[in-house]
Amino acid sequence: MQSISNNFSAGELLPLSFYARSALETAPLLLGQTLVHETEEGEIRCRIVETESYGGIEDKGSHAYGGRRTGRTEIMFAEGGAAYIYLIYGMYHCLNVVTGPRDDPQAVLIRAVEPLTQQDEALMRLHRGSRARRPADLSGGPGKLCRALLIDKSLNGVLLHSSASPLRLEAGAPPPAPGDQQPAIIAAPRINIAYAAEYADMPWRFYYRDNPYVSVIDKERGIPY
Repeated sequence: MQSISNNFSAGELLPLSFYARSALETAPLLLGQTLVHETEEGEIRCRIVETESYGGIEDKGSHAYGGRRTGRTEIMFAEGGAAYIYLIYGMYHCLNVVTGPRDDPQAVLIRAVEPLTQQDEALMRLHRGSRARRPADLSGGPGKLCRALLIDKSLNGVLLHSSASPLRLEAGAPPPAPGDQQPAIIAAPRINIAYAAEYADMPWRFYYRDNPYVSVIDKERGIPY
């Protein structure tokens, strides 16, 4: 699969048109892109290395399944390009990228990111509030990465394609692999959605194979994308 970053200069904001795709199309394209959050302590820049697709009202794993429209899910019905942030277990925030046209609720969950520099990593460790012995302990998992990047519900609805937004997405580059080849992408079932019935085993999670920041490596069901 060709990276979308080949079509943009590194550091260029991903345009509104990028988000017009379905969640299933967008999820693998988000791998390698740069998530930026401007905090009071400084800017944090990370490479996205794991995503999950939640697409349309037919997806039983989606918050908007069946067209469910609530105060929490309303942002999913907006035009693609906004951030959808919610709280789980009363303590962990999750960052999603809204995609698709207005009134077609789709979103991509960002599951893992990799800091781009030592300075980015230092700020993330400061915010995590706990010792992270492995890379995945730092930002491998939606709750972990939101804590490390100081992302909370105050950012719900911000436009990721706007230069005025403190949270945005820029064109990046995939992490280097042997021989300067793009790293392999793995498609696997999503995490912790047994309630989604026949949709629970859909291979709608995407991650870079062998990346140490990925939250869950599925050796049995993961397949090359």
